[in-house]
Amino acid sequence: MQHELIARDKKVNWHPYTQMKTAKHIPIVRGEGAYIFDANGKRYIDAVSSWWVTLHGHAHPYIAQKVSEQLNTLEQVIFAGFTHPVAIELSERLLKLLPQNQQKVFYTDNGSTAVEVALKICVQYGYNKGGKKNKVLAFRNGYHGDTFGAMSVSGRGLWTASFGELLFDVLFIDVPTKYNLPDIKAIVEQHTDEIACFIYEPLVQGAGGMLMHEADDLSELMKFCRSKGILLIQDEIFVGFGRTGKLFAANHLSEQADVMCFSKGLTGGTMPLGVTTCTQEIYDAFYADDKTKALFHGHSFTGSPLACAAALASMDLLLQEETQSNIQRICRQHQGFSIILKKHPKIKDVRQQGTILALEWKIAAETSYFSDIHDALYPFFLERGVLMRPLGNIIYLVPPYCVSQKDLEYIYECILDALEIQE
Repeated sequence: MQHELIARDKKVNWHPYTQMKTAKHIPIVRGEGAYIFDANGKRYIDAVSSWWVTLHGHAHPYIAQKVSEQLNTLEQVIFAGFTHPVAIELSERLLKLLPQNQQKVFYTDNGSTAVEVALKICVQYGYNKGGKKNKVLAFRNGYHGDTFGAMSVSGRGLWTASFGELLFDVLFIDVPTKYNLPDIKAIVEQHTDEIACFIYEPLVQGAGGMLMHEADDLSELMKFCRSKGILLIQDEIFVGFGRTGKLFAANHLSEQADVMCFSKGLTGGTMPLGVTTCTQEIYDAFYADDKTKALFHGHSFTGSPLACAAALASMDLLLQEETQSNIQRICRQHQGFSIILKKHPKIKDVRQQGTILALEWKIAAETSYFSDIHDALYPFFLERGVLMRPLGNIIYLVPPYCVSQKDLEYIYECILDALEIQE
Protein backbone atom coordinates (compact mmCIF):
# COMPACT_ATOMS: atom_id res chain seq x y z
CA MET A 1 0.00 0.00 0.00
CA GLN A 2 2.80 2.42 0.92
CA HIS A 3 4.60 2.05 -2.42
CA GLU A 4 1.36 2.30 -4.35
CA LEU A 5 0.39 5.58 -2.61
CA ILE A 6 3.85 7.03 -3.21
CA ALA A 7 3.65 6.20 -6.92
CA ARG A 8 0.13 7.63 -7.27
CA ASP A 9 1.10 10.78 -5.37
CA LYS A 10 4.15 11.41 -7.53
CA LYS A 11 2.05 11.20 -10.69
CA VAL A 12 -0.40 13.93 -9.67
CA ASN A 13 0.79 16.09 -6.75
CA TRP A 14 3.20 19.01 -6.49
CA HIS A 15 4.27 19.52 -2.86
CA PRO A 16 5.22 22.82 -1.15
CA TYR A 17 8.80 23.96 -0.58
CA THR A 18 9.99 20.87 -2.42
CA GLN A 19 12.32 20.03 -5.27
CA MET A 20 10.11 17.28 -6.65
CA LYS A 21 12.86 15.56 -8.64
CA THR A 22 14.65 14.44 -5.47
CA ALA A 23 11.76 14.44 -3.00
CA LYS A 24 10.27 11.47 -1.17
CA HIS A 25 6.88 11.82 0.49
CA ILE A 26 5.65 9.38 3.12
CA PRO A 27 1.93 8.54 2.92
CA ILE A 28 0.27 9.27 6.28
CA VAL A 29 -3.06 7.54 6.79
CA ARG A 30 -3.96 8.31 10.40
CA GLY A 31 -3.27 10.65 13.27
CA GLU A 32 -3.86 10.33 16.99
CA GLY A 33 -2.68 12.72 19.68
CA ALA A 34 1.00 13.56 19.20
CA TYR A 35 1.41 10.75 16.63
CA ILE A 36 0.94 10.21 12.92
CA PHE A 37 0.97 6.78 11.26
CA ASP A 38 2.15 5.87 7.78
CA ALA A 39 0.58 3.36 5.42
CA ASN A 40 2.86 0.61 6.76
CA GLY A 41 1.72 1.28 10.32
CA LYS A 42 4.91 3.02 11.47
CA ARG A 43 4.33 5.65 14.15
CA TYR A 44 6.02 9.05 14.22
CA ILE A 45 6.03 11.62 17.01
CA ASP A 46 4.96 14.90 15.40
CA ALA A 47 7.61 17.15 16.96
CA VAL A 48 6.74 20.13 14.74
CA SER A 49 2.95 20.07 15.10
CA SER A 50 2.66 19.51 11.35
CA TRP A 51 4.05 22.92 10.35
CA TRP A 52 3.26 24.50 13.72
CA VAL A 53 -0.53 24.18 13.56
CA THR A 54 -1.62 21.09 15.53
CA LEU A 55 -1.86 22.51 19.05
CA HIS A 56 -3.79 19.71 20.75
CA GLY A 57 -2.73 16.71 18.70
CA HIS A 58 -4.20 14.96 15.70
CA ALA A 59 -7.85 13.91 15.26
CA HIS A 60 -8.87 15.43 18.56
CA PRO A 61 -12.33 14.01 19.35
CA TYR A 62 -13.71 17.22 20.88
CA ILE A 63 -12.81 19.35 17.85
CA ALA A 64 -14.11 16.62 15.52
CA GLN A 65 -17.40 16.54 17.43
CA LYS A 66 -17.89 20.32 17.22
CA VAL A 67 -17.04 20.42 13.51
CA SER A 68 -19.42 17.51 12.87
CA GLU A 69 -22.22 19.29 14.71
CA GLN A 70 -21.61 22.42 12.66
CA LEU A 71 -21.43 20.41 9.43
CA ASN A 72 -24.93 19.17 10.10
CA THR A 73 -26.19 22.67 10.95
CA LEU A 74 -24.58 25.15 8.52
CA GLU A 75 -21.50 24.31 6.45
CA GLN A 76 -21.12 27.56 4.47
CA VAL A 77 -22.76 30.92 3.80
CA ILE A 78 -21.48 33.97 1.97
CA PHE A 79 -20.06 36.40 4.57
CA ALA A 80 -20.90 39.48 2.51
CA GLY A 81 -24.43 40.48 3.37
CA PHE A 82 -24.80 37.62 5.87
CA THR A 83 -23.33 36.53 9.18
CA HIS A 84 -23.72 33.48 11.44
CA PRO A 85 -23.53 32.61 15.16
CA VAL A 86 -20.16 30.81 15.22
CA ALA A 87 -18.30 33.70 13.57
CA ILE A 88 -19.89 36.13 16.00
CA GLU A 89 -19.00 33.98 19.01
CA LEU A 90 -15.44 33.37 17.83
CA SER A 91 -14.83 37.09 17.36
CA GLU A 92 -16.32 37.88 20.75
CA ARG A 93 -14.24 35.29 22.57
CA LEU A 94 -11.01 36.01 20.72
CA LEU A 95 -11.22 39.76 21.33
CA LYS A 96 -11.67 39.13 25.07
CA LEU A 97 -8.30 37.35 25.10
CA LEU A 98 -6.42 39.98 23.08
CA PRO A 99 -5.16 43.40 24.20
CA GLN A 100 -8.09 45.67 24.97
CA ASN A 101 -7.45 47.96 22.01
CA GLN A 102 -8.32 45.16 19.55
CA GLN A 103 -12.00 45.70 18.66
CA LYS A 104 -12.75 44.31 15.19
CA VAL A 105 -12.14 41.00 13.39
CA PHE A 106 -11.68 40.40 9.65
CA TYR A 107 -11.72 36.76 8.50
CA THR A 108 -9.62 35.17 5.74
CA ASP A 109 -8.34 31.67 4.94
CA ASN A 110 -4.69 31.50 6.06
CA GLY A 111 -1.69 33.36 7.43
CA SER A 112 -0.56 34.94 4.17
CA THR A 113 -3.99 36.40 3.50
CA ALA A 114 -4.27 37.63 7.09
CA VAL A 115 -1.05 39.57 6.44
CA GLU A 116 -2.26 40.84 3.06
CA VAL A 117 -5.37 42.24 4.74
CA ALA A 118 -3.28 43.86 7.48
CA LEU A 119 -1.04 45.59 4.95
CA LYS A 120 -4.00 46.77 2.88
CA ILE A 121 -5.77 48.07 5.98
CA CYS A 122 -2.77 50.11 7.08
CA VAL A 123 -2.06 51.62 3.67
CA GLN A 124 -5.73 52.36 2.96
CA TYR A 125 -6.16 53.81 6.45
CA GLY A 126 -3.76 56.59 5.51
CA TYR A 127 -5.37 56.98 2.10
CA ASN A 128 -8.85 57.26 3.63
CA LYS A 129 -7.52 59.90 6.01
CA GLY A 130 -6.08 61.90 3.14
CA GLY A 131 -2.44 60.85 3.57
CA LYS A 132 0.07 59.38 1.13
CA LYS A 133 2.32 57.14 3.26
CA ASN A 134 2.80 53.77 1.57
CA LYS A 135 6.17 52.38 2.64
CA VAL A 136 6.38 49.39 4.99
CA LEU A 137 8.98 48.86 7.71
CA ALA A 138 9.95 45.23 8.41
CA PHE A 139 12.62 43.07 10.00
CA ARG A 140 15.35 41.39 8.00
CA ASN A 141 15.02 37.59 8.03
CA GLY A 142 11.28 37.84 8.66
CA TYR A 143 8.67 35.59 7.13
CA HIS A 144 5.04 36.59 6.70
CA GLY A 145 3.81 34.31 3.92
CA ASP A 146 4.09 33.53 0.22
CA THR A 147 1.55 35.80 -1.46
CA PHE A 148 3.09 38.85 -3.11
CA GLY A 149 2.44 41.36 -0.36
CA ALA A 150 3.55 38.91 2.33
CA MET A 151 6.66 38.02 0.29
CA SER A 152 7.50 41.69 -0.14
CA VAL A 153 7.66 42.29 3.62
CA SER A 154 9.53 39.04 4.28
CA GLY A 155 13.27 38.48 4.11
CA ARG A 156 14.63 38.35 0.59
CA GLY A 157 16.62 35.32 -0.55
CA LEU A 158 16.90 32.51 -3.06
CA TRP A 159 13.23 31.58 -2.56
CA THR A 160 12.05 35.04 -3.64
CA ALA A 161 14.74 35.75 -6.27
CA SER A 162 12.45 34.87 -9.19
CA PHE A 163 10.01 37.57 -8.16
CA GLY A 164 12.43 40.30 -7.08
CA GLU A 165 11.30 42.93 -9.58
CA LEU A 166 7.64 42.35 -8.72
CA LEU A 167 7.98 42.84 -4.95
CA PHE A 168 7.28 46.31 -3.61
CA ASP A 169 9.95 48.37 -1.90
CA VAL A 170 10.31 47.77 1.85
CA LEU A 171 12.52 49.43 4.46
CA PHE A 172 14.27 46.56 6.24
CA ILE A 173 15.84 46.89 9.70
CA ASP A 174 17.59 44.53 12.12
CA VAL A 175 15.71 43.19 15.12
CA PRO A 176 16.22 45.56 18.04
CA THR A 177 18.79 45.12 20.79
CA LYS A 178 19.83 47.53 23.49
CA TYR A 179 22.95 48.21 21.40
CA ASN A 180 21.42 48.97 17.99
CA LEU A 181 18.17 50.68 18.99
CA PRO A 182 19.57 54.20 18.56
CA ASP A 183 20.64 53.38 15.00
CA ILE A 184 17.27 51.79 14.16
CA LYS A 185 15.42 54.78 15.55
CA ALA A 186 17.56 57.07 13.40
CA ILE A 187 16.59 55.09 10.27
CA VAL A 188 12.91 55.23 11.19
CA GLU A 189 13.16 58.94 11.94
CA GLN A 190 14.68 59.57 8.52
CA HIS A 191 11.77 57.87 6.72
CA THR A 192 8.88 58.75 9.05
CA ASP A 193 6.96 60.68 6.43
CA GLU A 194 6.91 57.62 4.12
CA ILE A 195 6.22 54.74 6.52
CA ALA A 196 2.61 53.60 6.76
CA CYS A 197 3.22 50.64 9.05
CA PHE A 198 5.75 48.41 10.77
CA ILE A 199 5.18 44.64 10.49
CA TYR A 200 7.04 42.22 12.73
CA GLU A 201 7.05 38.73 14.19
CA PRO A 202 7.15 39.31 17.95
CA LEU A 203 9.90 37.54 19.93
CA VAL A 204 10.52 34.70 17.43
CA GLN A 205 11.22 34.85 13.70
CA GLY A 206 10.07 31.34 12.84
CA ALA A 207 10.97 30.44 9.25
CA GLY A 208 13.99 32.76 9.45
CA GLY A 209 15.63 30.19 11.71
CA MET A 210 13.81 30.55 15.03
CA LEU A 211 15.70 33.79 15.62
CA MET A 212 14.72 35.43 18.90
CA HIS A 213 14.76 38.93 20.35
CA GLU A 214 13.85 40.49 23.69
CA ALA A 215 10.38 41.73 24.58
CA ASP A 216 11.69 44.94 26.19
CA ASP A 217 13.68 45.92 23.09
CA LEU A 218 10.73 45.26 20.79
CA SER A 219 8.39 47.19 23.09
CA GLU A 220 10.69 50.20 22.98
CA LEU A 221 10.81 50.13 19.18
CA MET A 222 7.01 49.77 19.02
CA LYS A 223 6.62 52.78 21.32
CA PHE A 224 8.96 54.86 19.17
CA CYS A 225 7.14 53.94 15.95
CA ARG A 226 3.80 54.83 17.53
CA SER A 227 5.17 58.24 18.54
CA LYS A 228 5.92 58.82 14.84
CA GLY A 229 2.41 57.91 13.70
CA ILE A 230 3.47 54.53 12.27
CA LEU A 231 0.86 51.77 12.58
CA LEU A 232 2.00 48.49 14.14
CA ILE A 233 1.16 45.08 12.58
CA GLN A 234 1.89 42.22 14.97
CA ASP A 235 2.17 38.90 13.14
CA GLU A 236 1.24 36.28 15.76
CA ILE A 237 0.52 33.60 13.17
CA PHE A 238 3.28 31.35 14.53
CA VAL A 239 3.70 32.53 18.11
CA GLY A 240 0.03 32.91 19.06
CA PHE A 241 -2.09 30.52 21.14
CA GLY A 242 0.48 29.52 23.73
CA ARG A 243 3.66 28.96 21.75
CA THR A 244 5.66 31.54 23.73
CA GLY A 245 4.53 30.18 27.10
CA LYS A 246 1.76 32.78 27.34
CA LEU A 247 -1.48 32.93 25.36
CA PHE A 248 0.00 35.48 22.95
CA ALA A 249 3.34 37.17 22.42
CA ALA A 250 1.41 40.36 23.16
CA ASN A 251 1.29 39.24 26.79
CA HIS A 252 5.07 39.67 27.00
CA LEU A 253 5.04 43.22 25.61
CA SER A 254 4.41 46.55 27.32
CA GLU A 255 3.15 48.15 24.07
CA GLN A 256 0.11 47.17 22.03
CA ALA A 257 -0.15 46.74 18.26
CA ASP A 258 -2.76 48.42 16.07
CA VAL A 259 -3.34 45.38 13.89
CA MET A 260 -2.77 41.69 14.70
CA CYS A 261 -2.65 38.59 12.47
CA PHE A 262 -3.51 35.00 13.42
CA SER A 263 -3.75 31.61 11.74
CA LYS A 264 -1.91 28.26 12.19
CA GLY A 265 -2.95 27.15 15.70
CA LEU A 266 -6.18 29.17 15.52
CA THR A 267 -8.24 26.07 14.69
CA GLY A 268 -5.96 23.63 16.48
CA GLY A 269 -4.62 22.62 13.08
CA THR A 270 -7.97 21.23 12.00
CA MET A 271 -9.03 23.61 9.22
CA PRO A 272 -7.61 26.63 7.36
CA LEU A 273 -8.59 29.99 8.87
CA GLY A 274 -7.00 33.41 9.08
CA VAL A 275 -7.88 36.39 11.26
CA THR A 276 -6.82 40.03 11.18
CA THR A 277 -7.88 42.20 14.12
CA CYS A 278 -7.63 45.96 14.52
CA THR A 279 -8.47 48.92 16.72
CA GLN A 280 -11.70 50.88 16.64
CA GLU A 281 -9.81 53.93 15.37
CA ILE A 282 -8.60 52.06 12.30
CA TYR A 283 -12.03 50.55 11.65
CA ASP A 284 -13.63 54.00 11.90
CA ALA A 285 -11.48 55.27 9.00
CA PHE A 286 -13.35 52.81 6.74
CA TYR A 287 -16.78 53.39 8.29
CA ALA A 288 -18.38 56.06 6.09
CA ASP A 289 -21.24 56.98 3.78
CA ASP A 290 -18.65 57.01 1.02
CA LYS A 291 -18.64 53.44 -0.38
CA THR A 292 -15.17 53.90 -1.88
CA LYS A 293 -13.73 53.99 1.65
CA ALA A 294 -14.72 50.36 2.27
CA LEU A 295 -12.08 47.64 2.52
CA PHE A 296 -12.33 45.82 -0.81
CA HIS A 297 -11.03 42.43 0.16
CA GLY A 298 -12.72 39.07 0.53
CA HIS A 299 -12.58 35.31 0.05
CA SER A 300 -15.23 32.78 -0.85
CA PHE A 301 -14.73 30.99 2.46
CA THR A 302 -14.46 34.13 4.61
CA GLY A 303 -15.73 33.30 8.10
CA SER A 304 -16.22 29.62 7.27
CA PRO A 305 -18.72 28.22 9.82
CA LEU A 306 -16.80 24.94 9.93
CA ALA A 307 -13.44 26.61 10.54
CA CYS A 308 -14.96 28.93 13.15
CA ALA A 309 -16.45 25.93 14.95
CA ALA A 310 -13.02 24.26 14.95
CA ALA A 311 -11.43 27.45 16.31
CA LEU A 312 -13.98 27.70 19.13
CA ALA A 313 -13.34 24.08 20.07
CA SER A 314 -9.58 24.63 19.98
CA MET A 315 -9.98 27.70 22.20
CA ASP A 316 -11.97 25.63 24.71
CA LEU A 317 -9.11 23.13 24.88
CA LEU A 318 -6.40 25.81 25.01
CA LEU A 319 -7.93 27.48 28.05
CA GLN A 320 -8.28 24.24 30.01
CA GLU A 321 -6.09 23.97 33.09
CA GLU A 322 -4.59 20.72 31.78
CA THR A 323 -3.43 22.36 28.54
CA GLN A 324 -1.94 25.35 30.34
CA SER A 325 -0.15 23.00 32.71
CA ASN A 326 1.22 21.00 29.75
CA ILE A 327 2.50 24.19 28.13
CA GLN A 328 4.44 25.11 31.27
CA ARG A 329 5.76 21.55 31.60
CA ILE A 330 7.06 21.64 28.01
CA CYS A 331 8.69 25.01 28.72
CA ARG A 332 10.48 23.55 31.76
CA GLN A 333 11.60 20.45 29.86
CA HIS A 334 12.98 22.62 27.05
CA GLN A 335 14.83 24.78 29.56
CA GLY A 336 16.46 21.76 31.13
CA PHE A 337 17.51 20.32 27.78
CA SER A 338 18.86 23.71 26.69
CA ILE A 339 21.40 23.58 29.52
CA ILE A 340 22.69 20.25 28.22
CA LEU A 341 22.82 21.45 24.61
CA LYS A 342 24.77 24.60 25.42
CA LYS A 343 27.67 22.48 26.61
CA HIS A 344 27.87 20.42 23.41
CA PRO A 345 30.86 21.20 21.13
CA LYS A 346 28.81 20.80 17.92
CA ILE A 347 26.23 23.40 18.95
CA LYS A 348 26.72 27.00 17.87
CA ASP A 349 23.68 28.43 19.63
CA VAL A 350 20.59 27.34 21.57
CA ARG A 351 17.41 29.44 21.59
CA GLN A 352 14.26 28.85 23.58
CA GLN A 353 11.03 30.78 24.00
CA GLY A 354 8.14 28.98 25.65
CA THR A 355 7.39 25.71 23.84
CA ILE A 356 9.76 26.64 20.99
CA LEU A 357 13.29 25.22 21.17
CA ALA A 358 15.94 25.67 18.47
CA LEU A 359 19.56 24.61 18.24
CA GLU A 360 22.01 25.80 15.62
CA TRP A 361 24.39 23.10 14.42
CA LYS A 362 27.98 24.20 13.80
CA ILE A 363 28.87 23.90 10.13
CA ALA A 364 31.81 25.09 8.03
CA ALA A 365 29.65 27.41 5.96
CA GLU A 366 27.30 30.10 7.20
CA THR A 367 23.93 29.14 8.66
CA SER A 368 21.55 28.55 5.77
CA TYR A 369 18.08 27.17 5.03
CA PHE A 370 19.75 25.28 2.15
CA SER A 371 22.45 23.64 4.29
CA ASP A 372 23.12 20.06 3.16
CA ILE A 373 23.03 18.83 6.75
CA HIS A 374 19.22 18.93 6.50
CA ASP A 375 19.40 16.07 3.99
CA ALA A 376 21.12 13.92 6.60
CA LEU A 377 19.18 14.99 9.69
CA TYR A 378 15.65 14.76 8.28
CA PRO A 379 15.81 11.01 7.42
CA PHE A 380 17.84 10.34 10.58
CA PHE A 381 14.93 11.43 12.76
CA LEU A 382 12.30 9.79 10.57
CA GLU A 383 14.04 6.44 10.90
CA ARG A 384 13.73 6.83 14.66
CA GLY A 385 10.05 7.66 14.46
CA VAL A 386 10.32 11.42 14.94
CA LEU A 387 8.98 14.03 12.52
CA MET A 388 11.30 17.02 12.56
CA ARG A 389 11.89 19.35 9.65
CA PRO A 390 15.23 21.14 10.21
CA LEU A 391 15.62 24.64 8.77
CA GLY A 392 18.95 23.84 7.14
CA ASN A 393 21.37 23.40 10.05
CA ILE A 394 18.82 24.58 12.61
CA ILE A 395 16.93 21.85 14.44
CA TYR A 396 13.80 23.03 16.19
CA LEU A 397 10.98 21.59 18.28
CA VAL A 398 7.41 22.92 18.30
CA PRO A 399 5.51 19.97 19.79
CA PRO A 400 1.75 19.70 20.27
CA TYR A 401 0.75 20.49 23.84
CA CYS A 402 -0.39 16.90 24.40
CA VAL A 403 3.13 15.49 23.88
CA SER A 404 4.09 13.36 26.88
CA GLN A 405 7.13 13.92 29.04
CA LYS A 406 8.41 10.50 27.94
CA ASP A 407 8.06 11.27 24.23
CA LEU A 408 9.77 14.64 24.64
CA GLU A 409 12.65 12.96 26.46
CA TYR A 410 12.91 10.45 23.61
CA ILE A 411 13.10 13.32 21.09
CA TYR A 412 15.90 14.88 23.13
CA GLU A 413 17.76 11.54 23.12
CA CYS A 414 17.45 11.36 19.33
CA ILE A 415 18.91 14.86 19.02
CA LEU A 416 21.87 13.91 21.23
CA ASP A 417 22.37 10.73 19.17
CA ALA A 418 22.36 12.81 15.98
CA LEU A 419 25.02 15.11 17.45
CA GLU A 420 27.25 12.11 18.16
CA ILE A 421 26.72 10.30 14.85
CA GLN A 422 26.35 13.02 12.20
CA GLU A 423 29.41 14.92 11.01
